[in-house]
Amino acid sequence: MRRAFGAIDDRLLRRLYADENRTAQRIAMQVGCSPTTILRRLRLFGISPRHRGPAPRRNTPLAWSAEAAYAVGLVATDGNLSSDGRHMSFISKDRDLVETFRRCLELTTLVRMLRTRTGSGLYRVQWCDRRLYDWFLSLGLMPAKSLRLGRLAVPDDRFADFFRGCIDGDGSVRVYKDRYHCTKKDRYVYERLYVSLVSASLAFVDWVRTTVTRLVHVAGAIHEDKRAGQRPIWTLRYAKAESIRLLRWMYYAPDVPSLERKRVTAEKFLRPLGCASVRSVGRPRIGWLYSCPGPHSQAGDDRVVPACHSVGVFCPWGSGGTRDTRGAQNAMPVRA
Repeated sequence: MRRAFGAIDDRLLRRLYADENRTAQRIAMQVGCSPTTILRRLRLFGISPRHRGPAPRRNTPLAWSAEAAYAVGLVATDGNLSSDGRHMSFISKDRDLVETFRRCLELTTLVRMLRTRTGSGLYRVQWCDRRLYDWFLSLGLMPAKSLRLGRLAVPDDRFADFFRGCIDGDGSVRVYKDRYHCTKKDRYVYERLYVSLVSASLAFVDWVRTTVTRLVHVAGAIHEDKRAGQRPIWTLRYAKAESIRLLRWMYYAPDVPSLERKRVTAEKFLRPLGCASVRSVGRPRIGWLYSCPGPHSQAGDDRVVPACHSVGVFCPWGSGGTRDTRGAQNAMPVRA
């Protein structure tokens, strides 16, 4: 004989369903009612029902870390959340970026190669994880996000990793020689540096720009690229000294996850240019000076000291290795 409907109270149902992780069918057999009755009671008591299907087989990294924030930046730009509520994918032309993405999220799915119509190759990793999918949704990500993406719940202390993931996904670190004024003088050749982020969502790039301005104190500029018959594309761009400061903030340590080819481009602007005892005047040259005590310097000595505390640069004295320069906010630009 079935038990009365009222005998399924709130405390019993929470213990069986939430604490002991039993299914609605098992609970229905235990209390003597149908699984539909259990689901109705879950909604009545405000208990969120689990998705159908098997439970996740691994513990998804839901805690914030450098790897998790970097992966969120990649998903926000080049990732995709399926509308079925559990499948996700990430596609890139750089296989090493896809492999880095797999390591950040501890995925076991293999990387597959896709052929485009032009014959070029793309690399994709696709996997199923309901817990991770729900976590992405809680941050503000969504299916079909290209035009709807906006503010994401990324903490400030991990925004550098998130921003680096966005740049590696849909951004660029571009360096080129500007010879526009060569006709006036042959020596008027300048090395230009731009850090850019491209998106089809104005709300997203505007939120990124506002947050970076608050954290790094660089302004940047948003440009619109609108072509006939196509939706506008928005580009967030940092140039000159702003881009140098931004790169120093992004690559705060030599072992942070990143795309190798873009980091190689950025590293030449992270290396020190030399030594200086006072701040230089005039237009700063690309590069940063980091002061550290030399092997012969004494306490209170204001002589010129070597600049060796840049990201990824070996320091032959002092700590004896690379350092996290995220706290070195007193670095100053120097001229050759």
